[in-house]
Amino acid sequence: MAITAADVKALRERTGLPMMECKKALSETNGDSEAAVDWLRQRGQAVAEKRADRETAFGRFGIFCGVDETAGAMVELKCESAPVTQHDEFIQLANDLAEALAKNADVVGDVDKLLALDCPSQAGKTLGDVKDDMFNRIREVFNVGRMDRFDGPTCGYSHNSSTVAGVLLSVDGGNNEVGRDISMHVAAMNPSSLSVEELDSEVVDAERKVLTDQALAEGKPANIVDKMVEGRMKNFYAEKVLLEQTFVKAENKETVGKFAADNGMTVKGFAHHVLGEV
Repeated sequence: MAITAADVKALRERTGLPMMECKKALSETNGDSEAAVDWLRQRGQAVAEKRADRETAFGRFGIFCGVDETAGAMVELKCESAPVTQHDEFIQLANDLAEALAKNADVVGDVDKLLALDCPSQAGKTLGDVKDDMFNRIREVFNVGRMDRFDGPTCGYSHNSSTVAGVLLSVDGGNNEVGRDISMHVAAMNPSSLSVEELDSEVVDAERKVLTDQALAEGKPANIVDKMVEGRMKNFYAEKVLLEQTFVKAENKETVGKFAADNGMTVKGFAHHVLGEV
């Protein structure tokens, strides 16, 4: 079958790949454009496998959330270089991964199953297809990293400056703006737990022992040491516990818990990740 310049141009516009690669693909598939797309994708996969061990130290967190949604999710998408993280296609894929995860609870923790799902923004393609096509154009390795999902209303925030971080909140009530503000607080203050009750008991016991030893070393009477320690533990909770922390945008030093309650929101849980940190 004769391959025309128009055929090559059409395939190039469809795939975004160089003219010569498109021409070769059409030659290898006797001018069948659909088969040529598959040929290019398979060729790209072979190249990707050879480069699979390359470091993917950059990336961003795709987020799908909303107080009116039935579920929310956050997915870490990693790449090889910083400029790619600002690429529209990369940003869209990260968010598509999060949306697909939110709508498919059974794929949590399974990258292969997630990539096999239909892409929310590109009909007729799986997320894996979109990822492979993007590799073919950009020639960087892309890896899906950590993923989180909450049933019910959610809010979130993705920070993509000097530090790349993602936050997903599980909430009841309130609105998206309030949830985003609290998510930004989580990204800035990095709490260890949602509530005092959820703090690691070993960490709490270790801190209480340190404070007890300090009080005794100060010569405080043994009969008031316990009360002193409990008072000082409040400062520890205010540092480590989200609902006890002073809200970063508060003018009157109100806690995150009070800010949420005053705005009709209950924070039920959160996930917070920083790129490059476990």
